[in-house]
Amino acid sequence: MSTFEQFNLPKSVQKAIDELGFTTPTPIQEKSFAVIMSGRDMMGIAQTGTGKTFAYLLPLLKLYKFTPTNTPKIVILVPTRELVVQVVEEVEKLTKYMSVKTLGIYGGVNINTQKKAVFDGIDILVGTPGRVMDLALDAYIRFDETQKLVIDEFDEMLNLGFRPQITSILSMMKTKRQNILFSATMTDEVDQVLNDYFDFPEEVTLAASGTPLENITQLVYKVQNFNTKINLLKHLLQNDESMSRILVFVNNKKISDMLHERIEAEFEGQFGIIHSNKSQNYRLNTMASFQKGNLRGLITTDVMARGLDISNITHVINFEMPEEPELYMHRIGRTGRADANGTAISFYTNREEEVKIEIELLMNRELNPEVFPKEVEISTHLIGPEKDKEKIKFLLKKPKLEGEGAFHEKAKKNTKVNLGGPSKTKKKTSGSVNRNMLREQNKKRAKKK
Repeated sequence: MSTFEQFNLPKSVQKAIDELGFTTPTPIQEKSFAVIMSGRDMMGIAQTGTGKTFAYLLPLLKLYKFTPTNTPKIVILVPTRELVVQVVEEVEKLTKYMSVKTLGIYGGVNINTQKKAVFDGIDILVGTPGRVMDLALDAYIRFDETQKLVIDEFDEMLNLGFRPQITSILSMMKTKRQNILFSATMTDEVDQVLNDYFDFPEEVTLAASGTPLENITQLVYKVQNFNTKINLLKHLLQNDESMSRILVFVNNKKISDMLHERIEAEFEGQFGIIHSNKSQNYRLNTMASFQKGNLRGLITTDVMARGLDISNITHVINFEMPEEPELYMHRIGRTGRADANGTAISFYTNREEEVKIEIELLMNRELNPEVFPKEVEISTHLIGPEKDKEKIKFLLKKPKLEGEGAFHEKAKKNTKVNLGGPSKTKKKTSGSVNRNMLREQNKKRAKKK
């Protein structure tokens, strides 16, 4: 059985690991260590919950050498503010007995405070691409001494539209550096950036892209509409005591607010809500409350699906099927971590069935269909987006002229009948009326001249 001692880490790092109670490295930590220690560029493919943060931190801290400069030696880019906070905490745990200054920077807070912190000098910089680029363009961050660049959750960064910032940061750095990239999926866009900026990276793969985690039970319910989904969710929460630590995923902020309001009515104070419209303090406090066990669950958008270390999630509920099949893997990866078992439950309507099929093709397996509970009321009340779709279908249909009523009378009246031969009357269109008006105005101007 392998242990962290086989890595021959510096005594200061090993002491920190011992105090944290960690003894056995995860597979991705074992596979990555030798590659990163060799100095080669590396691309790691691994799902969330596999220990990726320590996989790059441990070898980088072993390679770390103090230099009397104020610019960062290690730069770590992550997609979200919450992940910045989490990675900084992990770095500080491991460097407890080292002389290392770590700083986390992200948007949504006063940039001048961060400028001062950067100016005071840092060794390890953790940040979101947008804020790192802002400070670099203002010349507060320089990459002269940067030897190691880590890009974590890279596919999520691309999904969030960070490619221009990432490529700008890469172009600012000196070419002689080690690049380490982690991604849960391998896409053409990821491959393109690797070709452009990495030097023959060695691939370390823990699981093939799209491979489901085997210790997660995946269930799916076919549901009529939004309000029926709420009825089903309430039923499950009331009747399944094992649903004690839950993440409920939706696709946008508006739906998450609507769902939270409806759930709060019956499960008061049991659920928090997190999305990008919530302030940074609110989000961090809500997460802390959930971690402490003060909340039963969180309702959130995909801002939470990646990277965050939330322990002991018993259930992930896809209240809405994700807009991209890959996001399904990121969502369910929040449960069934560290050899624990977990359950992922997905609700889908007719219009979401295509995404469900795409997810099954990605995983090369079918989701287990569950029988819809008879005691759950099937609502006939549709919400706005569902109504809009019905209206669109109605408008696309050609109106039938048969029948009674003002609409049909008007339709009959406007029906043209071709009697053969030229038409004696021609109805002017608004365009022809406008052109005639312009001609008259031009004639009047000509007379005045």
